[in-house]
Amino acid sequence: MRAGRSGSAWGAAIFAAAFFCAPLAGTGEGFVAAALAAERGGMPERTPGTATGLPVPRFVSLKSGRANVRRGPGTDFPIDWVYRKSGMPLEVIAESSNWRRIRDHEGDGGWIWHSMLDGERSAIVDTADGAPVALHTEPADSAPVIAYAEKGIVARVKSCKAHWCRLETSGYEGWAPQETLWGAYPGEEFE
Repeated sequence: MRAGRSGSAWGAAIFAAAFFCAPLAGTGEGFVAAALAAERGGMPERTPGTATGLPVPRFVSLKSGRANVRRGPGTDFPIDWVYRKSGMPLEVIAESSNWRRIRDHEGDGGWIWHSMLDGERSAIVDTADGAPVALHTEPADSAPVIAYAEKGIVARVKSCKAHWCRLETSGYEGWAPQETLWGAYPGEEFE
């Protein structure tokens, strides 16, 4: 069972490629743009959400330590699994009234009630080779290293600029390259 999630349906979910090819009810236009941008490794085209006017797709974090993920936008839809780790990064890929269609760093997704999400950003250290990521004092490879973050660590994202993000985790704060994180788009900048 994957950390932070429980239920039987998540095991049957297929990574992002299949997820994007088999959209659920209520798919927004931002969903297709996000899939294409993810393939290209760039910032996705973002459009205002139908319910909030906020950009879709966008990254958020899980507010609650327990949140149901449903097959559709409503309590009439079955629960596929339950997230059990607050602070986990999620990507909002569509909106329907008070429901948000999300996906996680493994490509699994579903619908979640809006109040279970927080606009505060977080990211998961996600390196292809599994190597730890150095946290630097400044956004540069030449800056001193203050700590290393292991693959799978969830960190708060305080800001991103020039392809680097400033992270806070386990009492450490430093800069990591955006390409080592899931929770920020390539080239995205924010304070």
